[in-house]
Amino acid sequence: MATGNMATKEKEHELVPTRVFDAPRELVWKVWTDPKHVARWWGPHGFTNPVCELDVRPGGAIRIHMRGPDGTVYPMTGVYLEVDEPERIVFTSAALGTDGNPMFEVLTTVIFAEQGGKTKQILHARVIKMTAQAAPYFKGMEAGWAQSLERLAESLAKT
Repeated sequence: MATGNMATKEKEHELVPTRVFDAPRELVWKVWTDPKHVARWWGPHGFTNPVCELDVRPGGAIRIHMRGPDGTVYPMTGVYLEVDEPERIVFTSAALGTDGNPMFEVLTTVIFAEQGGKTKQILHARVIKMTAQAAPYFKGMEAGWAQSLERLAESLAKT
């Protein structure tokens, strides 16, 4: 259902995956902004999101708790900086450590472009802050986004 290049631009923990989804832009926007939809696709294969709260407006909060296949919960918080429906979303997100403090913060921009009844999505994720304990998590950042976008394509096909 989705085609595209998952090649990434690695420049100091920066990813720019681009995908074309076989779905109209309004639907792709909806699955990015409706917490019921986001809970279905966010995170790598085998992960669930028992907490998925989104206040999609500038200054609005994001709170997602990803649960891994082994039961480990990975909490994440963030803030929407820009919301330009249905063209662009910009937000920060921070993975929280066991002490509840951010291990790293990522600035993510998602652009949704019409492409003949399909949607070209360009995602730009750049790490803007990090701690020493964050290093192991970066090794999985590219695969995590690739798998999340695969799950997004599957979710769109069912919607």
